[in-house]
Formats: sequence, C-alpha cells, structure tokens
Amino acid sequence: MAGKMISTEAAQRMNLVAQDEIWRYRLKAESEARKNWAQNWGFLTTPFEELVQGEEPHTPKPKIELPEHFRIRPVTPMEKYIKVLPSPPVPQTTQGFIGWRSAVPGLNKCLEHDRAIRSCKGAYARSLGWPKQGIH
Repeated sequence: MAGKMISTEAAQRMNLVAQDEIWRYRLKAESEARKNWAQNWGFLTTPFEELVQGEEPHTPKPKIELPEHFRIRPVTPMEKYIKVLPSPPVPQTTQGFIGWRSAVPGLNKCLEHDRAIRSCKGAYARSLGWPKQGIH
C-alpha cells in the first residue's frame, strides 16, 4: 500500500531537527568566515598609495616608427563605396512595404549585377579557375 504524498512544506514542518542542524551549520560557517576574513581578504582594505609606496614609476616606452606596410591607413568615408539614392514614395499598404525600395530598378544596382549572385565563395572559385558546375 503506497503512502499518501505530502507537500514539501509539510515535510519541512515535520523535520524540524534537520532544519535546526542546517541553521547551526550556517551560523558556524558564517562566524568562521568572519574570523578568517582579515587574513584572507584584508589586503582589500589597504589604501592604494600604501600598496604602491615602494615601487618605481614606470618609464614610458620609446615610440618606434613603424614601416609603411604596418601603418594603419586612414578611414575611408562610406560615401565613397555606398551610394544611397532617395527612396520612392512610401507605399499605402503594408503589403507594399515588402521589397518596396529594392523593386525600383534604379535603386537596386547594388543588389544585382548581371543577374548573377555574387558571393565570396563564387569569387574564390573563379580565382582558382574552377568551373561553375563545381560551385555549390
């Protein structure tokens, strides 16, 4: 005969001795942590000036002139590569919003080139001289 299942609240109420043991263990651990805190973490209360008192100040490293091929080039403005033309009038319906900007022939020059899909994979395959049938 299976016994009736009891809730966790009822189980906690019935096991008061175990709860008391757990509470005593927590209090003991907390008091030990309080006693050992200064030994383990007391360095955090030391002022910074006192910690760096005996150290020598660091001398700055000399600047080395980099060769031309290591230098970072200045940032090129985006307008040089990306040209955003004015948009056509906003559609009257929500259905018209889907692709409304790319549907205008003059605005989608960046999206289509010779009606072939451009991808890095295809460009890499062409540079290797692979046939188009071998590109997946």
